Amino acid sequence: MQDPHSKDLPRTNRDRTEKTRAALIQAARSLFIDKGYGDTSTPEIVAAAGITRGALYHHFEDKRALFRAIVMDEALAVASAIEREAPAGLSPIDALLSGSAAYLDAMRAPGRTRLLLIEGPSVLGPAEMKKLDEDNAARTLRSGLEAAIDARGLPLAALADLLSAAFDRAALAIDAGEDAQEYAAAIAVLIRRVAGG
Repeated sequence: MQDPHSKDLPRTNRDRTEKTRAALIQAARSLFIDKGYGDTSTPEIVAAAGITRGALYHHFEDKRALFRAIVMDEALAVASAIEREAPAGLSPIDALLSGSAAYLDAMRAPGRTRLLLIEGPSVLGPAEMKKLDEDNAARTLRSGLEAAIDARGLPLAALADLLSAAFDRAALAIDAGEDAQEYAAAIAVLIRRVAGG
């Protein structure tokens, strides 16, 4: 007969690995948000996760690699939120407007703005963060712009980059306590003007 509590226990090495990795990411995410990357030590992370330091280095090369994994998870969550709110079937302008609102909403997850827009560029560098953004949220913006406007002769990549910067500035302002509805409305105006809607 199976132990009724066995469902709470990891059943395989893979389960244990995933559980340990998740504990590390959760503990480190919380510490990086509360204290910042520079003021968070690996002993603090492993203590908060309830694992050994050896387990940390089994899963991640170093603290920076752990941070990179956290930032990647955050960027994927933002891109997924945008894609969910801008499904196929919407007009291009409606998809851009829905996606922009989804971006601002997704960035309101506790600590996400600090991780992606403040700590990320500082720890990983602007080039790595730009690449990460281009693979996620900026990718969705670029695709939306391509669908919404006649891009012939326009510097579409530069336009998407500048709009992305406006989105990030709005997220930072909202995170600092500014009126979210005002910034969402301002972003909508930008999108309508750029897309000609």
